[in-house]
Amino acid sequence: MRRKLLAAGAAVAAAAGVGALVYTTAPAPAPLQPPSTAIPTTTPSMIKPCRIVDNKADATCTPGVRNPAVTQATIGSTICVSGWTATVRPSASFTNRLKAQQLLQYGLSGPLTDYEEDHLIPLEIGGAPRDARNLWPEHWSAPSGAHTKDAEENALHAAVCKGTMTLADAQNKILLDWTNGH
Repeated sequence: MRRKLLAAGAAVAAAAGVGALVYTTAPAPAPLQPPSTAIPTTTPSMIKPCRIVDNKADATCTPGVRNPAVTQATIGSTICVSGWTATVRPSASFTNRLKAQQLLQYGLSGPLTDYEEDHLIPLEIGGAPRDARNLWPEHWSAPSGAHTKDAEENALHAAVCKGTMTLADAQNKILLDWTNGH
């Protein structure tokens, strides 16, 4: 089992272009980064099994996290400002490293490009940008996959910014079941 995890980790890391992932029996020291930007260090003993059920993230592994800077009172200066999400979106290097780790955690395989490292609560409705508990590897081509969720995210964002839905209602909708449509 350990050999399979090591081989899978090396294959995913190579596909991600992040070099070899080194697994040890003890966690490696945390990188010297602020907590909001640190990517969790993963070892085989730390990998808790996560599952994708009905194309949705495992609520235990990816519960969704809100951005505390985005509230109903601040939407006019945050999410409802065109281009605002680009100011908080994490870099591809950050999301690709995390995606490689989470593919292992979720027991998924295939090229990294088959997946979007998606924010469960999207940035456009106030999701936390760099919190691993708000990110998960979502398959692009699965039924109700990334393209379907993106359309729902856009509809919820529009409703919040038009004032026809509260921010909290949009966030709860995406957490409860985004596959049923707006």
